[in-house]
Amino acid sequence: MKESYVFLAEGFEDVEALTPVDVLRRAEMPVKTVSITSSLQVKSAHGVVVTADVLYDNTMFKDPAWLILPGGMPGASNLYEFAPLQGLLKNQLASKDGRIAAICASPAVVLGQLGLLKGRKATCYPGFEKMLKGAEYVDRRVVWDDKFVLGNGPSSALKWALRILAQSAGEEKMLAIANAMLLYPKGKDSIDNFFG
Repeated sequence: MKESYVFLAEGFEDVEALTPVDVLRRAEMPVKTVSITSSLQVKSAHGVVVTADVLYDNTMFKDPAWLILPGGMPGASNLYEFAPLQGLLKNQLASKDGRIAAICASPAVVLGQLGLLKGRKATCYPGFEKMLKGAEYVDRRVVWDDKFVLGNGPSSALKWALRILAQSAGEEKMLAIANAMLLYPKGKDSIDNFFG
């Protein structure tokens, strides 16, 4: 199974970085956290220090399943300014099966500024919409379009992570993980409607 990578820059949003790791590992999908700094220890926007699995400079990104970008500020700006990641994201989009997930400020600050969302539906943290160059902004918690799964902010992190899982392993697997986490849709509501 292909590996996925969650990129950590100084100032990342805590819940947005760790929720997809948690969900994908529950589903037994390989995922690693990647520090784009020179240290495995990366400080979040709220001062929590997380030890990444690997350093960017020591990692071979061979045919990754997902490149996952948490938001947070200045985390999103630090991701954007890291030139090697820009190239990796462009290659991922050009690849046959590679996918990209981003949440909060990152869809706009990183993907939007790189022009990767042109002609696609997208969401982001309110106030960053103008940076979604050429994208159609949709005011929803989670939006997915072709190779992208995008979220609007911290409270949407679980729904966003579950959609990443669904896009990889299908709705049935996603529902199994959601139910194991005690996230039960009411009646006929789907996970998509559960959060409003």
